[in-house]
Amino acid sequence: MGVIPVLEYHLIGERESRWSRNWERFARDLELLHARGYRPITVRQLVERRIDVAPGLSPVVITFDDASPGQFRYIAEGDSLRVDPRSAVGIWSAFAARNPEWKGRGVFCVLSGADSGHAFFGDKGIQGQRTAWRFPKLRRLVADGHELCNHTLWHANLGRMSAAGVQEQVARAQLAVDSAVPGYQMRTLALPLGIWPQDRSLLTRGSWVDARTKREVRYSIDAVLMVAGGPSRSPHDSAFDPLKIPRVQVFGDELEKLLDQLDRRGSRYVAGPRAR
Repeated sequence: MGVIPVLEYHLIGERESRWSRNWERFARDLELLHARGYRPITVRQLVERRIDVAPGLSPVVITFDDASPGQFRYIAEGDSLRVDPRSAVGIWSAFAARNPEWKGRGVFCVLSGADSGHAFFGDKGIQGQRTAWRFPKLRRLVADGHELCNHTLWHANLGRMSAAGVQEQVARAQLAVDSAVPGYQMRTLALPLGIWPQDRSLLTRGSWVDARTKREVRYSIDAVLMVAGGPSRSPHDSAFDPLKIPRVQVFGDELEKLLDQLDRRGSRYVAGPRAR
């Protein structure tokens, strides 16, 4: 019945600010979490109560919003590509090589039609990223076990949109992911700006019809991530609401303060012995 941190990262790069984490600090965050007895799970595992960390350890959900190049950047070397070791995926993969329980289990809340390099981790030469690399990046994340999360088409303010506009934003993001990873259904949505549409039910079920092809795209969402709010309740708690999961923004020393607070209060979720 303890609480579970759902961490929220945005830009990963050189700068350190409210919305940007220095790549070295991010690497230290993973080391800190591991040393303090935390192991990652996805939102899907949280909602489905599949918390499979070892007894005595605690789950943590690590999410990345906005699909910027610093989260997943390729470096071209002749005819081959390698993951930039200073990008979040590069750091995560290197950490997982030393700590196998870290393999996969990140949650990437993606935008498919945003500008400024936020369309599936960079395009059009932004930070050296080519448009053709976008779909392979999604396929790599899924193959490695990470969860893809819907963050709408271009980070829209859903509160200002019509019912049709809300459905288009969610459905077209789903369509783009399906184009890269056929059959993949995003079941988690990160609420852009933390602003709800006028009809909240449109976040969980809806559809959109492509006027050109007449194809109907349906979506089904059963977990919604908020922008802030602190650690999440356990999914075993009757007050847990999968359609309103709070998160903790990671900047400065907020992560250290959070972990210290949970230990002082004795409020962190700790896995017990598994049933035989």
